[in-house]
Amino acid sequence: MNTAKRNIKYVEWLSAEDMHKDTLDWISELEFTKDEHSFFENLVNLYTLQLIVTKKFSESSEIIDAINQSEKANILLLEAIKIHRNELQIMVDGIDQLKEEENYKKEHRNLIILVNEFLDDYQSLKTQLFGVFREIIRNEKQKYLLKNR
Repeated sequence: MNTAKRNIKYVEWLSAEDMHKDTLDWISELEFTKDEHSFFENLVNLYTLQLIVTKKFSESSEIIDAINQSEKANILLLEAIKIHRNELQIMVDGIDQLKEEENYKKEHRNLIILVNEFLDDYQSLKTQLFGVFREIIRNEKQKYLLKNR
């Protein structure tokens, strides 16, 4: 029996309005992520001594590097999405440019994947960060309570 392999992929039809809304949502979320990066950098600066003193210094330095890498990736992704948003004109100009419109849709599908991957990675980074800082703050509270007994 001969069976042919098919490359079937589900592609949701997206209107120009849907793609525009997606890009605005992404920009909003990535701008917020940029603010969160600043918050995490401030936390690192505030608790630098505690990060150095802890037994998990190598883990802490890896997380700090991950923050920096995430911040750079966020900036690059944000710029790519802003450019993509500006190119939306191809879809709504009323001129049939089939190849350009298809390329725009393909780029939009790629951005969907990239944004989702970035946000998943960022969520796990945040979970790690909160774990580290929770431990540091808990230790600081214990020291404070023991000192004031």
